[in-house]
Amino acid sequence: MEDTDIEKLNEFRKELGLTDSTLIVVGSMIGSGIFIVSADIARTVGSPGWLLVTWLITGIVTLIAALSYGELAAMMPKAGGQYVYLREAWNPLTGFLYGWTFALVIQTGTIAAVAVAFAKYTGIVIPFFSEKNILFNIIGFKFTAAQLLAIISIVALTYINTKGIRIGKIIQDIFTITKSSALLLLIIAGLILGAGSLAMQTNFSSMWDASRTIVENDAVKSVEPLSGFMLVAAIGIAMVGSLFSSDAWNNITFTAAEIKNPKRDIPKSLFYGTAIVTVLYLLANLSYLFVLPLSGDINGTTPYENGIQFASSDRVGTAAVSVFLGSTASYVMAILIMISTFGCNNGLILAGARLTYAMSNDKLFFSKAGMLNKHGVPANSLTIQSIWASVLCLTGTYSDLLDYVVFAVMLFYIFTIAGIFKLRKTKPDVPRPYKAFGYPVLPALYILFAVSFSVILLIFKPNYTYPGLIIVIIGIPVYFIWRKFAPKK
Repeated sequence: MEDTDIEKLNEFRKELGLTDSTLIVVGSMIGSGIFIVSADIARTVGSPGWLLVTWLITGIVTLIAALSYGELAAMMPKAGGQYVYLREAWNPLTGFLYGWTFALVIQTGTIAAVAVAFAKYTGIVIPFFSEKNILFNIIGFKFTAAQLLAIISIVALTYINTKGIRIGKIIQDIFTITKSSALLLLIIAGLILGAGSLAMQTNFSSMWDASRTIVENDAVKSVEPLSGFMLVAAIGIAMVGSLFSSDAWNNITFTAAEIKNPKRDIPKSLFYGTAIVTVLYLLANLSYLFVLPLSGDINGTTPYENGIQFASSDRVGTAAVSVFLGSTASYVMAILIMISTFGCNNGLILAGARLTYAMSNDKLFFSKAGMLNKHGVPANSLTIQSIWASVLCLTGTYSDLLDYVVFAVMLFYIFTIAGIFKLRKTKPDVPRPYKAFGYPVLPALYILFAVSFSVILLIFKPNYTYPGLIIVIIGIPVYFIWRKFAPKK
C-alpha cells in the first residue's frame, strides 16, 4: 500500500452536506425535554404568557449563540469544535477544562439520561423494559430492565457509528425527519382541535398573572404572586429546563472535519437548525395551551383536571394528546419519544467522540482516542464514551450530574462567545468567511444574559452551581498531572 493510501485511511471522510448538518443540529436538540419540562416552567412562572416568554427567550438566546458560534466555526473548521475555540481564544487549560467537564459529565451524562428516557418510554410499549422490572438485586444495587435497554441502545448506536460517518448520518437523517414530522403533526392536531376550547379561553383570559407554586410531598405548599425582580428571577430559574431542552446545538461544530464545506455549511446549519427547533418548541407549547389549562389540581383525576402544572410525572405532551386521543395517547407519545430520544442519542454519540479525539491529539486524553479506524472515524473515542455513559446509566446519578453542571455549561458558553471579541483583536488577519451576526451588539447581549442567568442561579439555586464549579476546578490539577505524564511524542 502506498503512503498516500495510508494517509487517506487515517483521515476523516467529508460526507456531511448542509442538510445532514442541519438535521444533526435538529436531531441533537430534540429529545424528551419538550414533552416534559413545561410542567416545571408552569409551576415556576404560573401563567400562559410567561410560559411562552420563557420559551421565546430561550429560543432567542440560543439563536444568538448559534449565530455567534458560526464565526468561530468558519475560522477553525476542525474536529473538536468548542474545545478548539476555547483553546485558541484563551489557552490550552481553558480548552481542557471544557473538554474534561464535557467528557466526564456533560455529553456522557446527557447520553445516559437520553438512553434511560428511551428505555422508560419503551417500557410503556413493552412492559418487560419497565423500571419496575428488577433483573437482579445485589447488596442494595438494583439492575433494571430499563437500565439494560439503555446500555444496549448506547452500545448499538456506538457500534453503528464506528462503521463510518455515512451510516451515522443516514440514521440521523431518518430519525430526525421522522420525529420532527410527528411532532409537527401533533402540534397541528392540538392547534386545530383545541381552537376555541374552554382551556384556550381560560388560559388566554389570564395571560400574565404570574405566580410560583411550591410543591412538597405531593401537595401544594404555597402559591406566591410574582412581580418585578422576583418575576425575572423566576423566569431565570424556569429556563434551566428550557435551555437544556434546547442545548446540544453546538454538537455540529465537533464534526467540522467531516463536513464538505464547513466554512459555509456550519454557520448555516447552526442557524437553520436552531431556528427550526425554536419554532417547533414555541408551537408545541402553544398547542399545550390550546388543549390543557395551565393551572390545575394536583389531586385531579384526569389530565385536564391536572392541567399543565400537575401533568402526571410532568408528561405534558402525553396529557395534551390524551385530550383528543384518549387512553391511546400514552402509547402514541411513548413511540414518538422513543423515536425522538433514539435519534437524539445518535447525534450526541456521533458528535461527542470528535471532541475527545481532538483532546487526544493535543495529548490531553487517552492516546488511542486520537486514532481513526479504517472507516475514518475515532472508534476508540466512541468506545470510551460508550463505556462511561453506560456506567452513568448504572449509577442513576446522570440527571443529578446534569443539574450540577448547568452553571458550568453557561460559563463555558460565556467564555466561548467572549473569545470572538478576543480573537478579533489578537488574530485580526485570520480569514473569517462568516462573521457573527449583529456583532458586537448581539454577542454582547448574549454574554449579558448568560452572566445574569448565572447570577440568578448562584442566588436562588446554589445546588445547581457549586457542584459544577467543583467538577471544573478538579480539572485544573488533572490538567497539569496529565501534561506532566503525557508522552512527548
